Amino acid sequence: MRKLGIAAMAFFVAFGIGYVGTQAGETKAKMEEMKGDVKSMNEETKGENKALREEAKGNDTKAAVERGKGKMKSAGEKAKAKSKELKAKTE
Repeated sequence: MRKLGIAAMAFFVAFGIGYVGTQAGETKAKMEEMKGDVKSMNEETKGENKALREEAKGNDTKAAVERGKGKMKSAGEKAKAKSKELKAKTE
């Protein structure tokens, strides 16, 4: 009876801790994804604000360039977030 109890406890510990570790990795991955989305939106907003200022001055070409920069930085942040998310999932 004692051996059965020890085996059951070992089984529970082995699979219970493994589950918690997996769940923590998924939580961290989701957090990294959300942080990346926020940073991405922030960069795009910065670019849009600069573009609006340039349009107010009458510089349509510079406005288009600033929008493009914002979108490129946004895409870069999304890519960084995706790589961090994948890294967190594999840990």
